[in-house]
Amino acid sequence: MSDYYEVLGVSRQASAQEIKKAYHKKARQLHPDVAGPGHEEEFKAVTAAYDVLSDAEKRRMYDLGGEDAVRGNGYAGGFGGDFTDLGGIFNAFFGSGAASRGPASRSRRGQDSIVALEVELADVAFGATKTVTVDTYVTCTTCQGTCCAPGTSPVTCSECNGQGSVQHMQRSFLGNVVTSSPCRACQGFGTVIASPCPDCAGEGRQHVRADVEVNVPAGVSTGTRIRMSGRGAAGPAGGPSGDLYVEIHELADEALTREGDDLYTELRVPMTAAALGASFPLTTLDGERTVSVKAGSQGGDEVVLSGLGVGRLRRPGRGDLHVQIVVETPTRLDDRQTALLQELAALRGEDGFAPAREESLLGRLREKSRSKRR
Repeated sequence: MSDYYEVLGVSRQASAQEIKKAYHKKARQLHPDVAGPGHEEEFKAVTAAYDVLSDAEKRRMYDLGGEDAVRGNGYAGGFGGDFTDLGGIFNAFFGSGAASRGPASRSRRGQDSIVALEVELADVAFGATKTVTVDTYVTCTTCQGTCCAPGTSPVTCSECNGQGSVQHMQRSFLGNVVTSSPCRACQGFGTVIASPCPDCAGEGRQHVRADVEVNVPAGVSTGTRIRMSGRGAAGPAGGPSGDLYVEIHELADEALTREGDDLYTELRVPMTAAALGASFPLTTLDGERTVSVKAGSQGGDEVVLSGLGVGRLRRPGRGDLHVQIVVETPTRLDDRQTALLQELAALRGEDGFAPAREESLLGRLREKSRSKRR
């Protein structure tokens, strides 16, 4: 007498879901089309166990009195009934079974492509139209994607009669089992290219190098990818084209530094101009502009020119241009200049400092030696 729980490999407390899962696993392993001949009795036992344990009332009776209690109530376990609906059983275990899905299509979508594009700062500030060169596929101009030589067309496969698949019948203890597989003669397409196109070798597309215009919007930055729908490689046999992705690489600018939508630069001014105030021309992306330096400006002060930065991506307006003031102190003065600065220092009460003097290397070494002896 069999223990149905042991046959399915589950505990007596197993849930209905666990019993179902165990049954399908065992049935797949023992099905004649998978395990081959010699496992028929095991397969029957697994099915009989599931037939009882999957039914709540049958399972209750089995738990009370075992296999005899189930049989005594008129329950016939196993596959003692009708086996004519073998296709339904096969489909439950293995999917579509012998059902034919029809011929496959030669036409497929083309691959997506990606290409890098280097752009200048001005391009990302205002937007630009650029050209990239890509290696790609286009629909064959000779056959227009039919894959056939001009004047010819695909021929219906004689092996599968255009079905794309062939059926095989196998005998098992359950009866005749019909399975389906792709036709080897036509690779499942249902047709054969008897006369392939000489220019594309029957693929329906050709490899080319082409120039593509790209609209670069303002505000993009390194790493931004621009998607161009349908501009990728054409698919085989006239299939739709994939997409082209253009990845932006922004080149560094010599004078301007970008941070988001804002730009930064330096303006070097003489010490006297910083003290007295002055106006200076500054080259920007928008041409020459005038920067006014206020009297008494210090090094590090900033002048902001609104709206002269980078255009905002998918938003109106532009960032700002930040101009940092760098005050240049004169390094070489003639006697006259020195006298004038000394006079200015005296007038401002700034002449009480000891003048700096340039020490020789030998003098610095002597001073260092004295410090160590102390």
